[in-house]
Amino acid sequence: MVTATAHSITKPIGVEANSSDNVIDCHLEEIHYGDFLAVRNSQVPIKKGGITGFIGPSGCGKSTVLRSLNRMNDLIPSFRLKGTVTYHGSDIYAKGVDPVLVRRYIGMVFQQPNPFSMSIFDNVAFGLRLNRYKGDIAERVQLALERSALWTEVKDKLQSSGLSLSGGQQQRLCIARAIATEPDVLLMDEPCSALDPIATRQIEELMLELKKNYTVALVTHNMQQATRVADYTAFFGVDISQSGRTGHLVEMGLTEQIFNDPKQELTKQYVAGEFS
Repeated sequence: MVTATAHSITKPIGVEANSSDNVIDCHLEEIHYGDFLAVRNSQVPIKKGGITGFIGPSGCGKSTVLRSLNRMNDLIPSFRLKGTVTYHGSDIYAKGVDPVLVRRYIGMVFQQPNPFSMSIFDNVAFGLRLNRYKGDIAERVQLALERSALWTEVKDKLQSSGLSLSGGQQQRLCIARAIATEPDVLLMDEPCSALDPIATRQIEELMLELKKNYTVALVTHNMQQATRVADYTAFFGVDISQSGRTGHLVEMGLTEQIFNDPKQELTKQYVAGEFS
């Protein structure tokens, strides 16, 4: 159930709404899973052509907010959203909007690499075929693999199973699959959490390349990763009560400012490692 409202939202420090630089404007009053209030009072702009990092302690709603940006949470029956999420000014939760089409333009890469049990080529071509792409599929597959820094490693074994690749390669394959359909925005939910340090560095370098062609929103538990790749950082805090943990945006700004000159006491404590 989704309820779009025009109610005002108190803005955390650093948030500037309705900027022409924003690809997505996210105004969340409440997100519920059944009776559980998961996120409250959070306004998150995603600026064009950069990487926006989401940081905060476990249970603060980072992934819930990220998954709200392309209606992935719709797959959870108990999910309810009060507020608006606009993509280039259009409310993606408005009546009649096809969530599958939303995900065509706002792609997603998940925490665990999840290649399909099919060839490397077919993994990347999957979305193109699903969307009935009429152009040269082989050309688009190669471009996606090149942009995901995987082409030179797999160009001679495109018919091999995607499951035969290493963990880091599988994640880059999933990124290639996500960008093959040329989305505008790429959501990444802790894409390095299951990878070793070498593969993590490769994915981080890839993210910096991807932002040349895509707007990226990244959830990460690794604050050092946020400082390395994110242009903007949103810090989420959490309220703990008898009913559970409710996340909310505390502060958002340029990454350098969030880590070196935070304005909110909670942000100062978190980046100083005083709570997790």
